[in-house]
Amino acid sequence: MGTNLDGFAAALVDFDSMPSKSVVAPTPLFERSVPGRIGCNLPRADTPDVDLRSVLGECRSEVNWPEVAELDLLRHFTNLSQNNYGIETGFYPLGSCTMKYNPKINERTASLSGFTHSHPMLQSQSVQGCLEVIHSVQDILLAVTGFDSVTMQPVAGAHGELTCLMLIKAYHQSRGEDDKRRIVLVPDSAHGTNPASAARCGYEVKSVKTDEEGNTSIEHLASVLDDTVAAFMLTNPSTLGLFEPNIAKICQMVHDVGGQVFCDGANMNAMVGTTRPGDHGFDCMHLNLHKTFSTPHGGGGPGCGAIGVKSHLNHFLPNPVLKRVGKSFVLDSSSPTSIGRVSTFQGQFLMAVRALTYLMAYGKEGLKEISRHAVLNANYIKARLKDHLPAAYDRPCMHECVLTATPYKKYGVRALDISKRLIDHGFHPPTNYFPLIVPEALMIEPTETESKETIDAFCEALIAICEEARTNSDALHDAPTSQTVGRLDEAYAVKTLDVRWTFDKAVATVS
Repeated sequence: MGTNLDGFAAALVDFDSMPSKSVVAPTPLFERSVPGRIGCNLPRADTPDVDLRSVLGECRSEVNWPEVAELDLLRHFTNLSQNNYGIETGFYPLGSCTMKYNPKINERTASLSGFTHSHPMLQSQSVQGCLEVIHSVQDILLAVTGFDSVTMQPVAGAHGELTCLMLIKAYHQSRGEDDKRRIVLVPDSAHGTNPASAARCGYEVKSVKTDEEGNTSIEHLASVLDDTVAAFMLTNPSTLGLFEPNIAKICQMVHDVGGQVFCDGANMNAMVGTTRPGDHGFDCMHLNLHKTFSTPHGGGGPGCGAIGVKSHLNHFLPNPVLKRVGKSFVLDSSSPTSIGRVSTFQGQFLMAVRALTYLMAYGKEGLKEISRHAVLNANYIKARLKDHLPAAYDRPCMHECVLTATPYKKYGVRALDISKRLIDHGFHPPTNYFPLIVPEALMIEPTETESKETIDAFCEALIAICEEARTNSDALHDAPTSQTVGRLDEAYAVKTLDVRWTFDKAVATVS
């Protein structure tokens, strides 16, 4: 057969459709096509011949399928794969995302047939090993967070946030106070999912200001606290990369008016093994297993947003609740006050397998090294760059540092320009313009998995870029110039937003 269907989708790349200052497009597979050339030799069919074009239908009958040798096909896809960027190809310093390395042993255990061949609709007695894995992770998370109960049902971080708010709502309903408690307080530096989760749960959101030290403003918090407040959603360490020194006082202030305090656990990477949110006064929190416990991150899933709660919220946990009864594990759905199921079965089960592998590899004593090295690396970056990119708040940071590029605005250089130039140096850019309260913010999180050599190379690149910003700012405005696609015209991209691939468009491109 001279038709190679596998090469079709990868060849349909039209980089000329959007204005760019620097474009070096890969050669489409169609341009490598030679009539009659084949990619593999198949045995002679012992079934009747089929006209492939007629089977595919009239809409595809005019497509000139590429005909290439196997080696050309392999090189094509290999080259395309090398245009991607991931944690295994380079440093990925996205702040507040914890893009740490996922050890291969995690994937090895998650692919064991005993796990992958287990069907979620099997009776509990048939999947005792799987339930034991989930229960073991819950037990470890209880010890790590300081809460009284944990559930693995939520399938993402924001889903965990929403679940916690649903528990808080059920708690207030049980006390006959839900009608009056309609306000959820959120810091002005919060992750965007916080106000979104609160609004999705039917609450009105009010913002709490950050003071000049980067902490929650105690004065402003006190002014907005009353018996209409259902909860305060606080990230600790904050999105500014700072540990909240007044956390115990803040929790007490909210409790004094009858509210609950939720901890956004996205930054748990800075605390794991060192300090526990449950000891700070929080009533509940969510955990991103992909951020703190090394399960995969991104791509739309799978995920796990496990939550921990204090005992007064236990009765409202999603059904079924996983419990140990003697030597067996059971799924208990008997609680009449449960908010009900929040995901199918027990969430993304293989995320628990990966997390348990990671947790057992570190052990109880090793867990604290995660947070210690994460904090050390972030403070090292902050110190190395202090004369070039000052910190938004000049005090010791936790697992990430928030810097500002405002000194370069007088040269016409923005944080975005610096990040685009980083691509030419072979590094993925950090988070830009977040938190929103920091002008020209660069939010850098090295995680604990990066070596000093990698961090030094990253810092040297930023120092060189800052010098370039002072002496040759055009180099930053044109960046990146070394990649397949250069700086896109942002205004054009917004006005002609087109992110959906269609077959008709592909055919038009080829023709």
